[in-house]
Amino acid sequence: MTIERLLAATCAVRPAGDEDAVDGVPSQVVARPASAQETSALLRTCSAHGLAVVVRGHGSKLGWGRPPERVDVVLETGAMAQLVEHSRGDLVATAGAGMPLSRLRHLLAGARHELVVDDLAVGRGTTAGGSTLGGAVATNLSGPRRLRAGPLRDLVIGVRLVLADGTVARAGGKVVKNVAGYDLGKLVTGSFGTLAVITEVTVRLHPEPSEVRQVHALVPRGRLAPVLAHLVAGQLAPHTLDLHARPGKDVRVSVGLGGGPGSTQRRADLLAAELSAPGLAGDAVAVADPERTDLQEVAPVVPGAAPRSTDEEVAGRPTLLTVTARLSGIPELVQVANDHGLTVTGSAGVGALRATLPEPTPVPAVLEAVAAVRAATTGLGGSTVVLDAPPAVKSALDPAGTWGPVPGLELMRRVKAQFDPGRTLAPGRFVGGL
Repeated sequence: MTIERLLAATCAVRPAGDEDAVDGVPSQVVARPASAQETSALLRTCSAHGLAVVVRGHGSKLGWGRPPERVDVVLETGAMAQLVEHSRGDLVATAGAGMPLSRLRHLLAGARHELVVDDLAVGRGTTAGGSTLGGAVATNLSGPRRLRAGPLRDLVIGVRLVLADGTVARAGGKVVKNVAGYDLGKLVTGSFGTLAVITEVTVRLHPEPSEVRQVHALVPRGRLAPVLAHLVAGQLAPHTLDLHARPGKDVRVSVGLGGGPGSTQRRADLLAAELSAPGLAGDAVAVADPERTDLQEVAPVVPGAAPRSTDEEVAGRPTLLTVTARLSGIPELVQVANDHGLTVTGSAGVGALRATLPEPTPVPAVLEAVAAVRAATTGLGGSTVVLDAPPAVKSALDPAGTWGPVPGLELMRRVKAQFDPGRTLAPGRFVGGL
């Protein structure tokens, strides 16, 4: 019996095409369950017959991590995309895992609520639709506004998920202060779909600010440390503190502010005046609305959207690193990355950055850059992960080279063995070949 016929009784199933390969690994069928019950039936059958399953939303981050060891079934979440509940008084929403973040933002806008998560995957992958809610949770997607609200892991207060054997489970609840039971929501956030299939997520929301302003500065390399130290120690409560550093260029620093009408503009004017003081950013400062800027070579960073990238960064399939460091080490980390040809973008306010090399970079040069940046982040209290890369680079990296040193790996393996003993879900994609 073919896999398609075997799974036909569980949910909608179709043959996989070339476009359904997962990071170069071909799949056999694509299944599209429309509920947790259908997902349960599908996984129960797959587990019983030893079929490997990889979950896909829009596919925008399907190349992140290691290629799976094998793929029999791609499980699409697009049929589970409904807004289940929006509790305006509690600032809480529940939605299906297939809900696009862009659509969720639109549905919440009428109440002037928002899920404070920046979709860093817009324009990547198989569609231009960016991330789904389930995909964002699976990869713990966070961007510049993490400074305001914390990472996505802190905003997930409840999940409904299906284990590899078909067991349907719930964790958390629909109120922010619910603390009953084990917090499986935090466990599956960032697990890359290797522990369970998320079918529904409950998230904490925030009110949209009435007014948003930005201050942009082009900062000479030698002044980056005092500028960032001044901004981190300031009292203006920015929503974002982002930087964009290309090799051989001044560093673009962007500060996003939000709040009530009038007060936000006054805070932006004050910050612009502070940065213009001698010894900081000098004359290269402007106050701008989110949609425009008066600085040469400075592109606006719009809260709620991914920072715009240069053509060099988006050409082909770049090597994409996630790098972290203590805040005081960000200038040193940026310098090391730039010295090895990497363009660095990310939140200097929380010490979480992304670094990219264009696809044509020779593999030995990529490996040298990764080693140099990893040594720098380790010395600065952080880490380096090769999140995505061209196939030639990935094949030259073993799992340890992709993820770097991982404390608690044996514990993670025991958790995987409890949740997915048959290695049904995305085998080999995560840390240590999990």
